[in-house]
Amino acid sequence: MKIKSETVTAKNKAGGKGEIYITHLLTPKEMVGQCEMFAKVVVPAGASLGLHYHHGNTETYHILQGTAQYTDNDKIYEVKPGDTTFCPDGAMHAIENIGEEDLIFIALIIKSPEI
Repeated sequence: MKIKSETVTAKNKAGGKGEIYITHLLTPKEMVGQCEMFAKVVVPAGASLGLHYHHGNTETYHILQGTAQYTDNDKIYEVKPGDTTFCPDGAMHAIENIGEEDLIFIALIIKSPEI
């Protein structure tokens, strides 16, 4: 089955800078209630996705292109292609494109199990 992707533009996402582009690779139907998002995210040079908490879910980024500053709670890392980050339930994170080319990554948000 071929999935039709939808790209949305988000301005100042989670208090970040500029616009980012999110291409949803699966719809809620394909994620069968287990995931909240599986998407390709493009962050142009100088743009960012602001610091935000995760409650009831986790988020993973897998970097495909570009260089970014990744904030993991109170720690800051530089990430590049091939790097993978993980934000657990109850934690916060942010990512900012610090390079000259588009930052492109895959984002996966998985629901936490109900206790």
